[in-house]
Amino acid sequence: MSGFDKSWLALREPADLAARDPGLVEHMVDWLRRKERPVIVDIGCGTGSSVRALGPKFPSDLQVDWRLVDYDSELLREARHRLGDDGLEYHQVDLNHLENLPLEGASVLSASAFFDLASARFCEEIAALVAKRRCAFYAALNYDGKVEWSTPHPLNSDVVRDFNQHQRMDKGLGSALGPQAVAHLQGVFESLDYRIFVAESPWILGEEEALLQQEMLKGMVRPVLEIGRLSPAEVDQWLAFRLDRVRERSSCRVGHLDILALPRA
Repeated sequence: MSGFDKSWLALREPADLAARDPGLVEHMVDWLRRKERPVIVDIGCGTGSSVRALGPKFPSDLQVDWRLVDYDSELLREARHRLGDDGLEYHQVDLNHLENLPLEGASVLSASAFFDLASARFCEEIAALVAKRRCAFYAALNYDGKVEWSTPHPLNSDVVRDFNQHQRMDKGLGSALGPQAVAHLQGVFESLDYRIFVAESPWILGEEEALLQQEMLKGMVRPVLEIGRLSPAEVDQWLAFRLDRVRERSSCRVGHLDILALPRA
């Protein structure tokens, strides 16, 4: 699975931080408190956004060790540069080879903005590894297929439909689940006798997130054109309209879901 550009990860990080559901984090803290020395294994870690998002939300007396896992060596180097080594390990792992995951003694396997890019088979294999160790599972910011703008355009629904179809294509871990990821994960973990918590974690993008809105819109163009139902002229017209509305302080809601799965006693 290829890495993401670190400038894009930096641009989206504040929106991700604001979107995470706090209730699920509280449930996870309760779980971590049961462990003598809790360990979180964060896959697809990028530059370490999960550590920056969750660390400040953990109580000061809760000491957590992190194992950050990514395939992209450049992102791992950036994560180490920003976070240091105290209580953190860095692992370069190709997630097509899950046997190499450093899960020994793990309390939680986590990921952010990741599982909507993974296949059903990948999710099932990850869940089996997690259940074998009876550790918890936390996946935040999974795209749910819903994008809404404060100002309408006749092609909004067509663009989102085609973008969502493209999200189901192979992103490096098999045919991706896209917006169905959380529903599939929920079913898999329920079958493994886990308690499931799901909460909405939408991006709410306004004037202060204008640059993120612009980059998100531009990033939707290539996938929509690859699907091919809309003509390049139609997509160009839609994009120009949407970018103009951003400059006029329009807002946007991008749906995400967080899921936490805890082993039953």
